[in-house]
Amino acid sequence: MGTDLHDLLRSLRVWDVDLPAFDPAATPADPLALFTAWFAEAVAAGQVEPHTMSLATADEAGMPDVRTVMMHGADASGWSFATHAGSRKGRQLAARPHAALGFYWPAQGRQVRVRGPVTAAPSAESQADLHARSTGALAAALTGRQSEVLASLEELTRESQAAWERAQHEPDAPVPSWTLYRLRPDEVEFFQGDAARRHVRLVYRRTAQGWAKELLWP
Repeated sequence: MGTDLHDLLRSLRVWDVDLPAFDPAATPADPLALFTAWFAEAVAAGQVEPHTMSLATADEAGMPDVRTVMMHGADASGWSFATHAGSRKGRQLAARPHAALGFYWPAQGRQVRVRGPVTAAPSAESQADLHARSTGALAAALTGRQSEVLASLEELTRESQAAWERAQHEPDAPVPSWTLYRLRPDEVEFFQGDAARRHVRLVYRRTAQGWAKELLWP
């Protein structure tokens, strides 16, 4: 007999760990500083792959799309990630250059949501970002054709093997379509879960005078 999805869902529990306290009154003026602190705490707490994030975009018709990608950095210029310009998300960002990011760190019951406009970095910077990553990352980029229809897994194996060999012998191989994107946040929300469901939500909103902070009902 197959697994009953609803019974399985009802059997699950969330945040069966000691959750940290969060005092919004003690937060810094800039959301990047708080994000950096929370990210370091997620790493220290043993959160698996804390640098993965959901990336939400929309196509020309306004239909939403979401996937999990790797954060490449976060600084005063914004949160960065990379992909091929011709991939589905690359095409969507070209048509509608706005996006949202979502981080979830269940080890501490925390979420961070980031929204804002997205810009593409110059080619030289995008290539430098790619070549600073692993051989596997370069091989994947060299394989290319992201989001195109794949005829068979055998074709993927052949193309991937050739890309791995090139990446190993040519670590600076160019991938012209590889693009580093930056999301400059207009809004950043920090969510701290609470076992009693009194979740604390603090949102930073960009204004002409700087960042404004507000609490939200959970």
